[in-house]
Amino acid sequence: MYRPGHFGVALTLYAPIAGVLVAAGLTDRAFLGAGLSLALAMLPDLDSKTIRLQHRGPTHSIPFALLVGLLSGAAAGVLAGVDGGVSVGLWFAGFGLLVGTLTIVSHLLADVLTPMGIRPFWPVSDKHFTLDITPASDPKANYLLFAGGTIIIAGAWFLGHALG
Repeated sequence: MYRPGHFGVALTLYAPIAGVLVAAGLTDRAFLGAGLSLALAMLPDLDSKTIRLQHRGPTHSIPFALLVGLLSGAAAGVLAGVDGGVSVGLWFAGFGLLVGTLTIVSHLLADVLTPMGIRPFWPVSDKHFTLDITPASDPKANYLLFAGGTIIIAGAWFLGHALG
């Protein structure tokens, strides 16, 4: 998929987390997580910017998702812990881990819709997965995913406010 499609799927997967945070009165953290999700949504496609990595190779795998989650968690924990102390740092470390991992998984889910598919279990397995629903370049599919993600996260936000 292209940027709009990846943004839409990332927002869709992040929406339940945002809704819970908004309901708990942590709207600033919900907003921060949405920003992190959007910032990381295209990270796996950096492989297309270099000849050293095969497109939809290692950066389109579950181990890469976990690596990004760990790095996001470590960065968030350290940055938040400097001012907020250990408990705040640990909360943000877990939050960064969750959002970072989930965002890369959202990228994989969007790409599995395309004929090219993904090999999510690299390097353990080269098994290829595809649903072969739409080409990555289809603007209608990309904007439909974006619109869906926008509507879903807005709904989660409003529901969180209603429950909070």
